[in-house]
Amino acid sequence: MNESEIRRAIQNKLVIEFTYSNRLRVVEPHVLGVCNGNVQLLAYQIGGQSSSGGLPEWRRFDLFRISNLRVTSQTFAGRRAFPSGTHSPWDRELEIVPA
Repeated sequence: MNESEIRRAIQNKLVIEFTYSNRLRVVEPHVLGVCNGNVQLLAYQIGGQSSSGGLPEWRRFDLFRISNLRVTSQTFAGRRAFPSGTHSPWDRELEIVPA
């Protein structure tokens, strides 16, 4: 269920909220893909909490660890520039935010 909801959020540029590592995350979802056999979400975290640093910041999330997913009605503009200029390499991209 999380995968289809995340795909919908990516396609429609909708902010999502979820719990990850017992912390609330508020993110702009950019890429749903497979890396080393794991389905992952690359997102720009704009709110909530993180144990690994400040916000806003790019984060990669394992889909199986996401719980309490909620697609909000808040939209975002579209693709953001990744610090290196390109997104992290994927084995396969399943969904990517429209430009």
